[in-house]
Amino acid sequence: MNTRLTRLGIVLVVIGVAFVAAGAFAFVKTQEGYRSLNAFSAAQNVKLSYNQDGQLVDRGETTGAAAIMSLLKDDWGYPVVAGDLNPDDPIVNTPTEYMFQMATIAHHTLTGTQTVVLTEPVDYNGTTYAAGTYEVAVDGRYFSDFDRLNPIDGPARDLAWSGTAHALIAELGVGTTTASALQLALVMAGLMGGLGATLILTGGGLVWATRPEKVTVPVLKPAMMPA
Repeated sequence: MNTRLTRLGIVLVVIGVAFVAAGAFAFVKTQEGYRSLNAFSAAQNVKLSYNQDGQLVDRGETTGAAAIMSLLKDDWGYPVVAGDLNPDDPIVNTPTEYMFQMATIAHHTLTGTQTVVLTEPVDYNGTTYAAGTYEVAVDGRYFSDFDRLNPIDGPARDLAWSGTAHALIAELGVGTTTASALQLALVMAGLMGGLGATLILTGGGLVWATRPEKVTVPVLKPAMMPA
């Protein structure tokens, strides 16, 4: 029985070493990913704005940043991590920072107004739109909320949700996904390393517990003969 347990312990140690090695490899690759993402973020130099009290601001106002945060947390349901928002490191390179920047673009798009010019009258659905200049409020509408056939809404949609806005949101979405994946990879590296260490400890304990015990032979002293 002891021999079998010893062999089992050795197998567990070997498997544990493999898990530790895999965890170390994953950790190294994760750090490479972080360095690459941080270098890319630094090259773009996109930063969040904070006031002297370390509060997020948008166009110099905390109320603007609060509205953006409300869009991010309440409307989109994103789990904001406060620790990702660091006034001492305003460069956008964490999941929450990427998402806040995305929400900033969306917020200004959703609350903006677009100027549409009709050079001639247009009839649509029984309504005649006279030639002239129209100020069209986006009014919280996303791309799919506009009537693209409407002579006013259609052009306003393309102006508000332009290719640039879509491209920036898409790029920030990739940044969010990449940063989140790196965080998950770091957790997985830690789990693999922890599991490996546990297996090594367990296997080593089995080997130690089943090692042959030394048999101590008592030394018999000759009895003293009475004088």
